[in-house]
Amino acid sequence: MIMTDSLFNKEVLQAEISQIRQFDEQVSEFGELIRLTLGQPDFPTPSHVKEAAKRAIDENFSFYTQTAGYHLLREAAAAFVNEKYRLDYNPDTEIIATVGATEALAASLLTLLNPGDKVIIPSPFFTLYESLVRYAKAEPIFIDTSDTGFVIDPEILEKTMNEHKDSLKAVIFNYPNNPTGTTWDKETVMKLADLFSRFPEVIAISDEIYSEIVYDEPFVSLGEYLRQQTIVINGLSKSHAMTGWRLGLIFAPEYLSEQIVKTHQSLVTSASSITQFAGIEALTVGKDDAIPMRDQYLKRRNVVVEKLSALGFEIAEPTGAFYVFAKVPERLNQNSYDFCYDLAKETKVAIIPGSAFGDAGEGYVRLSYAASLDNIQTAMDRIAEYMENK
Repeated sequence: MIMTDSLFNKEVLQAEISQIRQFDEQVSEFGELIRLTLGQPDFPTPSHVKEAAKRAIDENFSFYTQTAGYHLLREAAAAFVNEKYRLDYNPDTEIIATVGATEALAASLLTLLNPGDKVIIPSPFFTLYESLVRYAKAEPIFIDTSDTGFVIDPEILEKTMNEHKDSLKAVIFNYPNNPTGTTWDKETVMKLADLFSRFPEVIAISDEIYSEIVYDEPFVSLGEYLRQQTIVINGLSKSHAMTGWRLGLIFAPEYLSEQIVKTHQSLVTSASSITQFAGIEALTVGKDDAIPMRDQYLKRRNVVVEKLSALGFEIAEPTGAFYVFAKVPERLNQNSYDFCYDLAKETKVAIIPGSAFGDAGEGYVRLSYAASLDNIQTAMDRIAEYMENK
């Protein structure tokens, strides 16, 4: 059979597999590496959460749940975000359990977007956002945040929103941020809420999956100050080291969630019943499970920041998540890809080129410190030796 381009959705044809995954696989040719590449906790899922899943299996909790999720899970999620972030959502009508935050984003964007709509994405960004927007035949509009500490400036955002107001449908936020580790503060969130009040037809999609991994100040959710125009995306992948369990959560006012749940149903029917049962345990008994992991991440972050700064890397202050976004010293005269490729080849340390996160990421590299302290220290020593020889 002869395959032609006309056989496929043109947006899929033009899309690429994540450059993060591509690069991680590409450097595998260099043998055993210290990988500071992928954004997943190196900790195991808490034992009590695993035991809850085992009980669910033993008790034959193996049937479809409600489309929006098992009601006890949604009640646990409502209580969790209320206690942690002062968010108030009705578990019966305003919370949806999804197959990871990825499906939460997909269901939300596919529900909102029509061909020709525009979506603003601060850059650098997690590249999934762009592909999902394009799959909906909408147009991403990027705002370079490299000159504002990698946190969106409300004045710059307002200017961009005005430029595209006739077709602007949404803005995607991600704080704490992947890849930079930066976090917005209460003042910025309040300014954004005020800004959106002047654009009542524009929806904010706030990806807050790293909300439990914040180091200096308590996390502030956009949903607290812009409830009626915000879709809050969260989940258990980062907070409870449950990336493979695939449990995300959507928090949105009823007028939005009653439409999103239709798309969610068409995509997946419902999230895994066993995973949802484990999620109840995580959000109740394990509501503070992220704290000891966060404490370990902080120690690792400090090592990475100290070592790289001493080697001449400029670093965006990482106040959340588990990433350091560092600017490659100009004296090396290398773009981000060449630096990372050469580093992996010469030192067996793998990190991700900033170009994988959009044009605004070029010249930077992302290091994930979701790795053991021993591996991080060894990696820093190898990078120091590499820099000394350049």
